Amino acid sequence: MPFFRKKREIPAGLWMKCPACGKMAFTKTVEESHRVCPECDHHMKVNGPLRVKQLLDDGGERLGEDLIPKDLLRFRSEGETYEDVLERSRIKSGVSEAATAARGTIEGIPVTLLAMDFSFRGGSMGVVVGERVAMAADDAYERQVPFILVATSGGARMQEGALSLMQMAKTSAAIARLKEAGLPYIVLLADPCTGGVSASFAALGDVTLAEPGALIGFAGPRVIQNTIKAKLPEGFQRSEFLLEKGYVDRIVHRSKLRDELATLLRYMHKPAAELATAAVGEADGGDASNESDES
Repeated sequence: MPFFRKKREIPAGLWMKCPACGKMAFTKTVEESHRVCPECDHHMKVNGPLRVKQLLDDGGERLGEDLIPKDLLRFRSEGETYEDVLERSRIKSGVSEAATAARGTIEGIPVTLLAMDFSFRGGSMGVVVGERVAMAADDAYERQVPFILVATSGGARMQEGALSLMQMAKTSAAIARLKEAGLPYIVLLADPCTGGVSASFAALGDVTLAEPGALIGFAGPRVIQNTIKAKLPEGFQRSEFLLEKGYVDRIVHRSKLRDELATLLRYMHKPAAELATAAVGEADGGDASNESDES
């Protein structure tokens, strides 16, 4: 009687398929490489909580988690309410909104961080997203620390209408206050970053970084080509093209992002205590010089 070996069950989630090259890779390998494909180096999407965990030393302290989006306009589409849409998005993504804010440190340097999340309604900007961005910027201002934003979004949230568009002004005003105080504002553009987010607070960084191959722009390439009736250069909205044109300051591989941010922070920001010490030192040196001249 022939012997048939029992087919072994493969645990769910053991393998994952790269959306760029289509090759299979161990999920654990991909996660250990910060969700970068080991075959083609494609930078896969990262949700807000994971991005915070990757960048901050100890995972940080969350901000604004009690702010939850509401159906302010009583929006309904095809018999479904906006509240139904939000609940489904929360279950699917595992987060409460398309922005995760936290305070913490990067290599010991205090920062406030906000990471947008494409897994929640395509990272769309609604009232709560705008409020969390403004809250994070205000937290950085109050603590006199740098503000880091990771931007990925499909634009304004349709279900919140003009209330969504109003967040462009509110967030930009919060960023302007940071700049007036001389506090560093560093933006990382991740794939994709479009619409009202790319046209407001994501475009105001003192330094603008981008991940390799990220789609960055206001409208999609097809919309632009149909509007201006002209063929545009290949990859004209990718981070590499925008680096050539000066819109992006530097393209940073995800594995080197923490080191890059720490270097920028050390160069751009000196805490108030260090500035005070330096000022005292200069004053003492000036007095000593004057005494020497008089003698």
